[in-house]
Amino acid sequence: MNNKETILIVEDNQILREGLRDILSYEGFTILTAVHGQDALDQMGTITPDLILSDISMPEMDGIAFFKSVRKHADWVTIPFVFLTARGEKEDVLTGKNLGAEDYLIKPLSREELLTAVRGRLNRSRQIRVAQLQQAYEASLTVLANAIDVRDAYTRGHVERVTAYSQTLAFEMGWQGRQVEQLRFGAILHDIGKIVIQESTLLKPGALDNDEWEIMKRHPITGAEMIKDIPYLAPAIPVIRHHHERWDGKGYPDQLAGYAIPLSARIVAIADGFDAMTIDRPYRVRLSLEDAAKEIESCSGTQYDPACVAAFMKAWDDNKIQQIWENWQAVHLMPLKV
Repeated sequence: MNNKETILIVEDNQILREGLRDILSYEGFTILTAVHGQDALDQMGTITPDLILSDISMPEMDGIAFFKSVRKHADWVTIPFVFLTARGEKEDVLTGKNLGAEDYLIKPLSREELLTAVRGRLNRSRQIRVAQLQQAYEASLTVLANAIDVRDAYTRGHVERVTAYSQTLAFEMGWQGRQVEQLRFGAILHDIGKIVIQESTLLKPGALDNDEWEIMKRHPITGAEMIKDIPYLAPAIPVIRHHHERWDGKGYPDQLAGYAIPLSARIVAIADGFDAMTIDRPYRVRLSLEDAAKEIESCSGTQYDPACVAAFMKAWDDNKIQQIWENWQAVHLMPLKV
């Protein structure tokens, strides 16, 4: 077994230090040892451990001072820190908890207690790192998607609003958990294929000619191709490729109709359509929110899935759609037309 994770043991008692090292080494961990806090800090200058096991009472630099030094370092602030304390040192335990240490173990401890605590804290640390990575990934995707907004000032905030509208519709339809998360990725990236379209086409003040329209209609295919080899984003592909399909089969790129269109794409189609109607364009003035909602309702059964339209209108009647626009407008100080 090779866990590959590095554990730093900080303990001035040689017998205990070596005992902990032997147990954890046998389990496949890479072990570093230090006799006090300063010794540990010196070693951490070149190697960053995945978890720290530290005694509290030690010479030169005790565990409390060592913990504070670790947490002051930006690169070390997320390292799980477990205190080792002797029985009866309740004040030390309370101090450790108040400082924010992840756990404490009372000496003497059994092999099972040690391994359970270490594995539990490492597992939790992995989960946190994955969550942080996902958040960073999503933030990067939003920046990439918003690159289209930067090219086209008329659509500023489109990605955020379409994402919010889509999630609201999904909640109205009973979606939850992972379903909504996957829908969010699709909504964020729905127009990512437009990144390759020339600005002269994107920003043309009049109607597109046939060649320009054919280029524009390819952006769902282009977008789906851009992320096809990223497993984490695979659930977004149906939205990216099919958010311009129509319930009556007259959409693009594949002329899908009715229930053949993925439900996530049917949801985003309404969110995208509503937001597009409420944005000023070089060739037309935006509709009011109320007129745009009426247009969505009138297109039920032709352009849009009737069930999705019903969910949209329910959200509209409950003022949820208007609130999304108003919240965005309040943050960005845009004049609201109602």
